[in-house]
Amino acid sequence: MSGRLVLAATPIGDPEDASVRLSRLIETADLIAAEDTRRFRRLAAALGITPQGRVISNHEHNEDYRSTALLEVVAGGGTVLVVSDAGMPGVSDPGLKAVQAVVEAGFPVTALPGPSAALTALALSGLPTDRFCFEGFPPRTNGKRATAFRGLGAEPRTMIFFESPRRTADTLVSMAEAFGGDRQAAVCRELTKTYEEVKRGPLADLAAWASESEVLGEISIVVGGAPERVPVDLSDPTATDDVAALVAQVQQRVDAGERLKEAVAAVSAQSGVNKRGLYDAAVRARD
Repeated sequence: MSGRLVLAATPIGDPEDASVRLSRLIETADLIAAEDTRRFRRLAAALGITPQGRVISNHEHNEDYRSTALLEVVAGGGTVLVVSDAGMPGVSDPGLKAVQAVVEAGFPVTALPGPSAALTALALSGLPTDRFCFEGFPPRTNGKRATAFRGLGAEPRTMIFFESPRRTADTLVSMAEAFGGDRQAAVCRELTKTYEEVKRGPLADLAAWASESEVLGEISIVVGGAPERVPVDLSDPTATDDVAALVAQVQQRVDAGERLKEAVAAVSAQSGVNKRGLYDAAVRARD
């Protein structure tokens, strides 16, 4: 009889958020694959549990070959428990490789639901929750990060990001530039922990706050989706003022160091106007 692979969500801060099923599986699983074995053992100790099965590491640097060992246990009839440091394995954490290996071999995979930093931040943000998307960690370098955010400029759904505390200020500045400083957002840190904090407001204000403060802890950033806009008809003679305002936004970005093409793309995404027409209007204005 074959075993199974279980992806188990672990507390994102408060150990008391651990479920009864998680405690039972920690005690009974034949093999536990943990992102960080030391952190896992601290969680087990906080829950008053002693794992009976073997505990091995399963992180981003070894999960490719670890999946073979996990599959062998499942194929032999054992239960393999996969846990990350916090939240659900496989969501910006190791776990996907093991799932793929076990699924491809035709063995059962199930999940033990539980705490989620992404959904907790979304619920606390005060932003629309009917439609949302999870974007994970943004690119680390300024150029790639700016490009990624420009591509999301017209995204209508609420967006959820994870970020390192030391990059939070730079990321919020990039978001304000790409999405507009008045776009509503929330920065959620240390969720479910003693110093939980949620800062809500326009991106420009949040960027200023992060630049002037020492941001610490686990960070989730939730950004409101792009508002529905009525595109400006660039060929309409009565839309002169609207066109001039959009061209002024483009020029402001160019003056700040952006290339004209990139500035046009960003303003076009925010406003809904035709990119080619806005580019031509910006060139005419410069000439």
